[in-house]
Amino acid sequence: MTSHKLARRSLQTRLALAYAAGIYAAGVFVLVFVDVPLASIQAVTPKGHPSSSAITETGPGVSLPQLLVGSAVALVVLIPVALALGWYVAGRFLHPLRAITATAQIISASDLHRRLDLGEPTDELTELGHTLDDLFARLQASFDAQRHFVANASHELRTPLAGLRTLLEVALADPDADTATLRSACQEALALGGHQERLVQALLALATSERGVTRWDTFDLARVVEGVLASRRDQATETGIDLAERLTPAVTTGDPRLIESLVANLIDNAIRHNHADGHIKVTTQTSGTQVALTVTNSGPVIPDNQIQRLFQPFQKLAPDRHGRRDGYGLGLAIVNAVTQAHHAIITTSARPEGGLSITVRFAHGSHPNLP
Repeated sequence: MTSHKLARRSLQTRLALAYAAGIYAAGVFVLVFVDVPLASIQAVTPKGHPSSSAITETGPGVSLPQLLVGSAVALVVLIPVALALGWYVAGRFLHPLRAITATAQIISASDLHRRLDLGEPTDELTELGHTLDDLFARLQASFDAQRHFVANASHELRTPLAGLRTLLEVALADPDADTATLRSACQEALALGGHQERLVQALLALATSERGVTRWDTFDLARVVEGVLASRRDQATETGIDLAERLTPAVTTGDPRLIESLVANLIDNAIRHNHADGHIKVTTQTSGTQVALTVTNSGPVIPDNQIQRLFQPFQKLAPDRHGRRDGYGLGLAIVNAVTQAHHAIITTSARPEGGLSITVRFAHGSHPNLP
C-alpha cells in the first residue's frame, strides 16, 4: 500500500514540476518581451514657461537597473507561485484517476457486479472508465460461466459414478448372485463407464478447442467432411435418416483435428436431434475469400430465441428431444469453440418446418491473420 502511495505522489510531483516549469518559462518569456521594449522607451517631459509654446525634451524613462531589479523580484516570486499552481493542476488531473483506481481495486477484490459508471464530461478518463466497466462485465460473465460449467460437469460426472457404485453394491450384497447376474452387472458397469469416457472425451475436446489453434495446416475441408460422413453413414441408416452431401473443393487453413471435431459434432448433433425419417444435407463450397460448410437437418421446431443458448456448454433445448438421452449438451459448444479459435463465422437459423441450418465460414486458403 505504501509503495502505491509513493508512486502516486511521485507522479503528482513529476507533473507538478512539469507544470511549474511551463508556468515559470512562460513568466520568463513575458518578462523578457516586456523588459526589452521598456528599456528603449524615452520619457517625454515639458520644458519652459507655462504660457509659452510647448517645448519638450526627452530623457530616459525606466532605468535599466530598475528593470533588472524588478524582473529578478518577479522571477523569485514566480517560483513558489508556479510550484503551487503546478501542484494544484496535477492534483486536479490525478483526482479522477485515483478515484478510478480505488473503485477498480474494490471491484476486483470483492464485487464484480459493481461498476465505475463515470458520467460527464466525456474525456480520456471517462473512456478509460467505460473500458474498465466493459472488462468487468466480461470477467463477471466469464466467472459465472465457469461456475456454471463446473457445476454441470460435476453433475454429469457424478451421475454415472453414483449409478456404478449402486450397481456394484447391489451385486455384492446379493448372496444368491450367480454368474449370469454378475455378468449382467458387469455389462451395465461397462455401459456406465463408456458413458463417462464419452463425457470426458467431450470435455477434453471442448478444453482443447478453447485453448486455441497451435498449428495451421492447409487442407481441403471437403475431404475432412467426406471422412466424417463415411464414419456416420451406418448410424444414420440405423435411425432411418437420409444423409445427403454436396461437396466441392474448399481449401482452408487451420488445425485439421479441431476442424474434424467441429464437423463430427455438427453431424452428430444433426443425427441425434432428428426425426426417424428425417434428412441431413451437408455442403461445402468456396465463395470469394471464404470457405463455407453448411449442415442442414430436419427435426423438432426450435424457437429463434433459444438458438444461441444451445451453443453454451450443457445446454439443451429439452431434456429429451427425441426419446434418447445420449447427449451431453456439449456438441454445439465444441463447434462454437473451434469456430472462435479459427476466427471463423458461424450462422445459425431455425427452419420453419423444424430443425436447424448451421453454416461455418472459414478464410480461404491462408491464415486469417497473415497477408
